[in-house]
Amino acid sequence: MDPQRSPLLEVKGNIELKRPRIKAPSRLPLSGSRLKRRPDQMEDGLEPEKKRTRGLGATTKITTSHPRVPSLTTVPQTQGQTTAQKVSKKTGPRCSTAIATGLKNQKPVPAVPVQKPGTSAVPPMAGGKKPSKRPAWDLKGQLCDLNAELKRCRERTQTLDQENQQLQDQLRDAQQQAKALGTERRTLEGHLAKVQAQAEQGQQELKNLRACVLELEERLSTQEGLVQELQKKQVELQEERRGLTSQLEEKERRLQTSEAALSSSRAEVASLWQETAAQAALLAEREERLHGLEMERRRLHNQLQELKGNIRVFCRVRPVLPGEPTPPPGLLLFPSGPGGPSDPPTRLSLSRSDERRGTLSGAPAPPTRHDFSFDRVFPPGSGQDEVFEEIAMLVQSALDGYPVCIFAYGQTGSGKTFTMEGGPGGDPQLEGLIPRALRHLFSVAQELSGQGGTYSFVASYVEIYNETVRDLLATGTRKGQGGECEIRRAGPGSEELTVTNARYVPVSCEKEVEALLHLARQNRAVARTAQNERSSRSHSVFQLQISGEHSSRGLQCGASLSLVDLAGSERLDPGLALGPGERERLRETQAINSSLSTLGLVIMALSNKESHVPYRNSKLTYLLQNSLGGSAKMLMFVNISPLEENVSESLNSLRFASKVNQCVIGTAQANRK
Repeated sequence: MDPQRSPLLEVKGNIELKRPRIKAPSRLPLSGSRLKRRPDQMEDGLEPEKKRTRGLGATTKITTSHPRVPSLTTVPQTQGQTTAQKVSKKTGPRCSTAIATGLKNQKPVPAVPVQKPGTSAVPPMAGGKKPSKRPAWDLKGQLCDLNAELKRCRERTQTLDQENQQLQDQLRDAQQQAKALGTERRTLEGHLAKVQAQAEQGQQELKNLRACVLELEERLSTQEGLVQELQKKQVELQEERRGLTSQLEEKERRLQTSEAALSSSRAEVASLWQETAAQAALLAEREERLHGLEMERRRLHNQLQELKGNIRVFCRVRPVLPGEPTPPPGLLLFPSGPGGPSDPPTRLSLSRSDERRGTLSGAPAPPTRHDFSFDRVFPPGSGQDEVFEEIAMLVQSALDGYPVCIFAYGQTGSGKTFTMEGGPGGDPQLEGLIPRALRHLFSVAQELSGQGGTYSFVASYVEIYNETVRDLLATGTRKGQGGECEIRRAGPGSEELTVTNARYVPVSCEKEVEALLHLARQNRAVARTAQNERSSRSHSVFQLQISGEHSSRGLQCGASLSLVDLAGSERLDPGLALGPGERERLRETQAINSSLSTLGLVIMALSNKESHVPYRNSKLTYLLQNSLGGSAKMLMFVNISPLEENVSESLNSLRFASKVNQCVIGTAQANRK
């Protein structure tokens, strides 16, 4: 840090700035006596000499009458010293010193060499000897010398007149400067008093500054260490800067290349814009055509579904599990279709032998063969993907606004839950109809969104256990409070049904659906039965509410997709003795069979076009009321076991499914606005 500047120095600086600049003195010689004489006095002083020269003889010397003129180089110093002495008497030693310093700083003008009077203009003689004195009798020579001397004096006089004029100009300038200096002197005297006071204050400040200087020196030593570190960092940064500079040069070269490419790309973009405009017009035309084709596809698709029947029945036979006995050959047969082995099977034959029957010879009676025909039959080797491929178009009808209901029917252990939800372990090949159906709907909705359609999905999952509705998606303290859930109308005059106190979860991806299915498996009521180690003792109903809108065309649609996993349909044995622990299972079985019987009655009533359909006889049919009516599309999976010990239950399931397959409800209608 610089120490604080003294006020005295600031005043001196201001004085030197305000002082007018003194003109440089003349280059002509100037004596102290001639400064006070006027030009006319100088000319009078020369006249006696001229007269005296004319009256003298040849021996008279003119050089004796001219005083010795000082050199011009001494004039500025004499004048400056005189001015400095005058100012110093009035302004004091400090101001006079400043003024004298300003005068000394002026550069002296080089003197003009002047020939002294009386010297001869004759060049010196060879050898450096002075010219010899003319003899007294050589008057003519002396006259010539005097004439030459007179000529030189006249030239000298002209020169002195010019110098006199210049000196007068300088005198006027000096007088003006003297006036300015007088004014400045008075100003400086006033400033001097202030400066003296400021000087005393400056002395005190100087003491303080010295203390500050000591402190700053200590800080300086610390800062020097930091400076060294910073210098090291500076060297590193310089190296880095050189590296960055090289990179910058490389980037600039690449930028120039990119600019050249950009200019060519802009030309291409301009042509592409023209092509895009043409393509946009063509795209709008094709979108309109695509919309028409989509409407035609939906119409033909739904017409195809109607030709297949509003109630379709698929039969699926599960494979034999490890540890189970191998069924006898010929127990289940899958005859080929009309087109041969290449056609998907649609028929199934079940052979049943009755040991109580016999022939007259005592031999056992031949087995009885029961033939059934359905819309599609899946042998034990059919995979989950093959099953879903057959119902994918039916599931897609829900996006078109048609209510769709798919339920799995069969005895305990026949593979209903596996068909609907899939197997454990998260194997993609074992995924059931529920995750596959939602993945398919999400994919198709994403494709339709490119055509201006938007869809939203809301999922719910409940079970009906002993005619009590329970929420399978309940979490926390809401678990086990199924009695609080009731089936109600969504609003006055509304045909839509809703379950009170049940969770309705918006879903948009597969992971959200997987989390809901995992939670539902944990909450579902299961128990060990005579038919299965872990049997579902309730009907589970997964419902997906679909809302679609096509804003550009002003179309709206809404529908529900119901995927139902029914409880086991095994019959009760009246002669079976039950202990106290089996009575609860008995009540569960009675409730299950009652609801399944009601489901059959509802389907038969719809097929016979009866005026009264007993929906309210069961919570299951009441909840599925809008998915079982004439405007809905239904599909039943009848699941049977391949084991010989389950032939009786399998035969009952096939007979029930065959009756359902013969029902014709009516033409389905889309829910559009």
